[in-house]
Amino acid sequence: MSLQQLFGLDGRTALVTGGSSGIGQAIAVALADAGSHVLVAARTAATIDATVATIRQAGGSADGIVADLSSRAGAHALADAAGDVDVLVNSAGINLRPPMADLHEDTWDATMAVNLDAPFVLGQRLAPGMTARGHGRIISISSQQAHRPFAASGAYGVSKAGRGPAAGSGPSRQRRAGRAGGERHWPGPRRRPGRRRGSPPTS
Repeated sequence: MSLQQLFGLDGRTALVTGGSSGIGQAIAVALADAGSHVLVAARTAATIDATVATIRQAGGSADGIVADLSSRAGAHALADAAGDVDVLVNSAGINLRPPMADLHEDTWDATMAVNLDAPFVLGQRLAPGMTARGHGRIISISSQQAHRPFAASGAYGVSKAGRGPAAGSGPSRQRRAGRAGGERHWPGPRRRPGRRRGSPPTS
């Protein structure tokens, strides 16, 4: 059974940041399979084009947007380029890994810009339109490091932890005004022989 049969998204538009690789790419392909027109946003034109081509070859609908989310101006530019969307997936993220003693302000700021500021700006810009149209979803991809951060990537863990409250509080206020909802998802670790698989927290 296809995703389109399970939950059809015909006539909907989805914006996926970081949509040209990894988890974001898999989500973009799945949303297209469900019938959505997907806007694949990332930094590199070549990988965007490859993902868009993959979706189209499978019979889906997609376009690409080159986006730089390292500044709030870049996030605003992406919101302008995307226009009205029904699903926003915040998958783009960076993980700079200096030891904690070497974690300087510029590394902290760069991490927060992509991992927290960009989802904040995009949510603020796009959620009101979802509410006005009476439907919409904002999905933010978190990490196990939101709860058990690694010693060499503390800024990343803090930024991913912040995505939970940001996804839950802002869109919930929109939900009370209309029908736009927010969710956050923790990708689980891959199962490896001899290791216990971690479980996402309940919320």
